[in-house]
Amino acid sequence: MVKKSLYILLLSLIATLTSCHHKDLCYHHPHSGNLRVVFDWKDAPDAYAQGMVVFFYPLDGGNPIRVDYAGMEGGTVELTNGKYRVMTYNNDTECIQFYSTNDFFKHGFFTRESSPIEPIVGNGYSVSKSEDEPADGEAETQEENKRTERCVLAPDMMWGCVAEIELDENGVKYISIPESERATADETPVSTEYTIVLYPHELTCIYTYEVKNVKNLKYMQQCCGVIWGMAGELQMYEEVLSDEPVTIPFASAKSGDSSIIGTFFTFGHNTAVEDTHIMQFYVIMNNGNKLLFPQKEDPNPQRFDVTDQVHNAPNKRRVHIVIDGLDLPEAFTEGSGFDISVDDWDVVETDINL
Repeated sequence: MVKKSLYILLLSLIATLTSCHHKDLCYHHPHSGNLRVVFDWKDAPDAYAQGMVVFFYPLDGGNPIRVDYAGMEGGTVELTNGKYRVMTYNNDTECIQFYSTNDFFKHGFFTRESSPIEPIVGNGYSVSKSEDEPADGEAETQEENKRTERCVLAPDMMWGCVAEIELDENGVKYISIPESERATADETPVSTEYTIVLYPHELTCIYTYEVKNVKNLKYMQQCCGVIWGMAGELQMYEEVLSDEPVTIPFASAKSGDSSIIGTFFTFGHNTAVEDTHIMQFYVIMNNGNKLLFPQKEDPNPQRFDVTDQVHNAPNKRRVHIVIDGLDLPEAFTEGSGFDISVDDWDVVETDINL
């Protein structure tokens, strides 16, 4: 009986020691939590994103963790406990290309090279870029009265933001500040049980324009335009714009009997760059002839200089441009105007007298 009791005691001791040893090993393993991500659209109530991507950049190094969510509400992700920088933006873009996605501080957006008449004839060529390299291209040339710029596609509409989080066994602490409250926000971390709220805001600008008092508009068949001096890249962290000015093409449409209107997206203009913003229009008439405006003989070329309207817009993300007067003649001499051949326009450069 004594031997049996000792045997039972020995088994109990072994079980106890084994259990304690197991807990010590588990304690040293990295733990993880099931984090819920919620999007609050208070800063972009009119957003219409089809989906969102969230990047979690570990502060202790390593590749970011990418999670894609359908719709605009959010979802969950399993993360190892630790500190992360967070970046999010909509993942439904078609024109946007990306660079340096593995680096939170360099992660940015750009668009491929384009043609001034792409809104009319479509894409005649494309320039591929490495996802890990920023957009580059032909160097801008400046002369006393001339300037040329790369022509790049207008970006899509984008919404996004950045945040910081710390995940542990008790939940999550995070700093996520709405853009509308940034000037007065308290950056004390919010503590919750495995839920963070992100506040996307507009990253691209919406430009609208109207060319009013257009003569002989009824003879116009198609039209598109370009604007000079826009930024070609956006670096997401701190939303820094590139300092290389580029030309962006846009579509145009008739409005009533005497107006041409349109809307396009842009990353905006870098306020540190002092280049002017010129608009040009490429017009195809109903007899097949093509013209570029402003023309060299235009008596008032300054009406196409929209620098003041861009720089002085009350809201830099909602810019409306008005041009007064565009004279379309009723008839054209055969062979005048510009050639709409895509091949020819691959290398075309237009000089603007400033």
